[in-house]
Amino acid sequence: MKVVILSVVLLFASLQSAVAAMIEETLQAPGPQGPLVGTLLTPGGAAPVVLILPGSGPTDRDGNNPLGVRAASYRLLAEGLAEQGIASLRIDKRGLFASAGALDDANAVTLADYADDVLAWTAVLTRRGSSCVWLAGHSEGGLLALAAAQHDADICGLILIAAPGRPIGEVLRDQFNAGTANPLLLAQAEPLIADLEAGIRVDVRGNNKTLRNLFHPRHQGFLISLFSYDPVALLATYAGPVLVVQGTSDLQVSLVDAERLANARPGVELAVLPDVNHVLKQAPADDRAANLAAYADPDLPLAQGVAASIADFVKSHSP
Repeated sequence: MKVVILSVVLLFASLQSAVAAMIEETLQAPGPQGPLVGTLLTPGGAAPVVLILPGSGPTDRDGNNPLGVRAASYRLLAEGLAEQGIASLRIDKRGLFASAGALDDANAVTLADYADDVLAWTAVLTRRGSSCVWLAGHSEGGLLALAAAQHDADICGLILIAAPGRPIGEVLRDQFNAGTANPLLLAQAEPLIADLEAGIRVDVRGNNKTLRNLFHPRHQGFLISLFSYDPVALLATYAGPVLVVQGTSDLQVSLVDAERLANARPGVELAVLPDVNHVLKQAPADDRAANLAAYADPDLPLAQGVAASIADFVKSHSP
């Protein structure tokens, strides 16, 4: 018994030491009208660096947004990676939060604009001594990682976390089918998605409020850009190391998406995490209310295996 107690005490002391060694620093990169802002968390000493790319909408560097998501998933991921010797940079998008000065209108963007910002951040990190930078894109950020990787030789590889494996229009159709029993909503959504996929702006004034908000005119330029990308086609042309991370309790992106990405070309690695939801928390697949409650709980820890699978992949492929 004494040995067990001593082991626990030593483990606790080791964890305290690891946390104490972490260094957090605010960084800036050049944006179109002003600086982009992010937080670098390092474990102390030289370490591989992961650039965490946020998901859709007004999602901040910690993984929260004012639409009800307060899971702090990216902050928890950064801390989990640092505990395993991996540095990370998490960022605010141009025009939002601390990067508000980078663009007057946060909606006046395309995915290619965000890819330019990724390249600006990788340049900052390589100037600080990183030989290359890992891109970890969550959800829509996975598509951004794939788009940015087509243009930057300083990218070590990609980690695609709960990322779509189909064009976003197809994913949206599935989400509407799974998330609503309202046949009118489904009937109205289909032609709107089809037109945006064709690059045509749509008039949403006569539609359901949900659709008016989602396809608001100020969002349509970005959506047309977003809908034009095929993640499997992008991944098929990228030769670097790739890890796909997918939870089985994800209500927004399915295991089918992860498998499509993993099968895009030989050599892509797949980590399937049981009972992990879209915000990377442990959650039941068969209890939608409990699953969604995790989106608003920053005190719920990151699910076991998320940080470890990413850290193991980065270490095994780092130059």
